[in-house]
Amino acid sequence: MNEKNTEELTEVLGKTHISGFDRYCSENRESMNTSEEAFSLYMKELLAEKKIKQQTVFLNADIPERYGYKLLSGEKHTKQRDVILRICYAAELTLEETQRALKKYGMPELYAKLPRDALLMIMFNERPGSIIDVNALLKENGMEPLRTSGIQV
Repeated sequence: MNEKNTEELTEVLGKTHISGFDRYCSENRESMNTSEEAFSLYMKELLAEKKIKQQTVFLNADIPERYGYKLLSGEKHTKQRDVILRICYAAELTLEETQRALKKYGMPELYAKLPRDALLMIMFNERPGSIIDVNALLKENGMEPLRTSGIQV
């Protein structure tokens, strides 16, 4: 991946004239969050790096395969951050990779000051097991489990 961090982009912008804005955007497309396919491209690259099949991710995330493919291709969009967190966890993403994936999807990153998010951050670091184990730990701590889609009873 040829992605630049915010500091690198800011440095480039400091040397960019208004007339060079289009060129800046095209040269730094991979690093920009506005691209609708940013999440899809990012996930596909990570899965290829980690040698993990999409089908395995959806199975481990306990997400219907057809729905998962549509999310990763950008054909469908969810407003449920838990679904994206399930995919990230099942894809064995690190906390840092998960934060970036959430950002690229247009969702808020996990936030250390929110107890549920803090526990999820620890779980992304420690990897306590499957999604079932993650949900069990969330429930043990009096928190809502990661939802798959729709209303969970």
